[in-house]
Amino acid sequence: MTTGKVLAGIAAAAIAVFAFFMIDIDQTEEASLPDVDVTVEGGNLPEFDADVGDIDVGTEEVTVTVPTIDVETPEEDRVADSN
Repeated sequence: MTTGKVLAGIAAAAIAVFAFFMIDIDQTEEASLPDVDVTVEGGNLPEFDADVGDIDVGTEEVTVTVPTIDVETPEEDRVADSN
């Protein structure tokens, strides 16, 4: 098994566990089927109360010092060596 597949499996398992514990759904009303007679009365769909996790996402402005890099191509190396 390759390292990528192992890491993907671990990431998928972590996401599944996170999602499973992030949502709590409780059924607050039982469902009932409609009465089937010559006349049909409407049924009742179940009601659910869902408590989901809260994630706060914010932004922050940060100044980053970026180093300057001097890249010499092989042509520049040959010119420098010949001088």
